[in-house]
Amino acid sequence: MKRLLLSLAAVVVAMSLTGCDFVEGFISGWKEAGATAVTDNTSAGLVAGLPAQKASVNGNTITYGDHTYTIVSDIDVNTKEYKKPTASVTFSNIPSGYAEFEAVYNGLLGKSIAGTAAMIPMAIELYARDAEVGERCLDLLCNGDATVSNITRILKTKLVPSQYAPENDSYIQRYMAAALLKGAVNTNAYTPERPYTVEMTMSPNGVREAPLMGGDVTYIYILANGWDTNQRGVDVFLPYDTEYYKVANCPSCYVQCKNIRGTWAGLK
Repeated sequence: MKRLLLSLAAVVVAMSLTGCDFVEGFISGWKEAGATAVTDNTSAGLVAGLPAQKASVNGNTITYGDHTYTIVSDIDVNTKEYKKPTASVTFSNIPSGYAEFEAVYNGLLGKSIAGTAAMIPMAIELYARDAEVGERCLDLLCNGDATVSNITRILKTKLVPSQYAPENDSYIQRYMAAALLKGAVNTNAYTPERPYTVEMTMSPNGVREAPLMGGDVTYIYILANGWDTNQRGVDVFLPYDTEYYKVANCPSCYVQCKNIRGTWAGLK
């Protein structure tokens, strides 16, 4: 042990670094190598990030590595069915990090109403794994800083334990993203069906022009059974002169859901 300590000391001296400089240099190199700081050290909570790669689009499916995302059916704005699913998006995994989230959004999902709304639980889960990564994803997904601020203000208290709400406090709901997925209910410890599925339909509010916002807003519901009512409102905004939709509002997607029964297994 004494030899090992002497060897390490020699390395530090040879590198002409102070102890703080050495640690800072090590962390800088670690970050440059693509590591991501995480707030959840469980295997289901790590945000390792797949190596950067090109997303491949085939029809209504986009593939990133071995992860797939499919728009099974998009929102029909003319439907009068407000309580049962008329649109759905499936995905094999939560995106591994911001690079994948961005590639999936830009490559396919952000170009549809259903695809954009389906990325809400992905962003919430990424925020729970790493707040910085999750906020970047929300910056991309949402229509402005105010929307992102409204979401993160709640998520940081609902997903991250603190001295005021420790991990075993019922107010902390680490499983919140899973509550938005098909098949997940509190009585099965919020275990969703695989592939993960987000089911949606229109809201009676329909589509409205929003000239002050600079586009049109489509009002839809994510249908999920983690709450007393399964209609979770989402306002999807399409700015003029762009093909990419944005989330303008979705407060009922991150409000307190039913408390879990059992132990949550996490999301892949």
